[in-house]
Amino acid sequence: MDRNQIMKILPHRDEMLLLDQVDREGEEAVGHYTVRGDEFFLRGHFPGSPIVPGVILCEILAQSACILMEDAMAGGKLPVYTGLNNVKFRSPVRPGDRVETRCRISRAKPPFYFAQGTVTVDGRLCVSAEFSFAITGE
Repeated sequence: MDRNQIMKILPHRDEMLLLDQVDREGEEAVGHYTVRGDEFFLRGHFPGSPIVPGVILCEILAQSACILMEDAMAGGKLPVYTGLNNVKFRSPVRPGDRVETRCRISRAKPPFYFAQGTVTVDGRLCVSAEFSFAITGE
């Protein structure tokens, strides 16, 4: 699905929608985002040698995983991070890189959902993490 289809599921907009494309492959969500170089989070991180902040990579991962919780988010409910565990940053992501995320829900006890995922660039592992969400709102 493209950005317009993603916006029908995710509440994120403008600079905080960090997916260009995402697809469901069985129990897995596979997302893509190309780092353009003009994003707000690169302006000061780091001048002359921009690197995507780890927290942004975690957000990209979370947005990908939320596609798997589409039904739980119906009716305007919001996915809110409740935890990040075993996060490992392995390799930097820079402007021009095309990020690929792979996420799956490992356990669900609504309104809580637990996920695992990775961020890679050209097959190079950049981030691995376990994370959790609460689906909130009405």
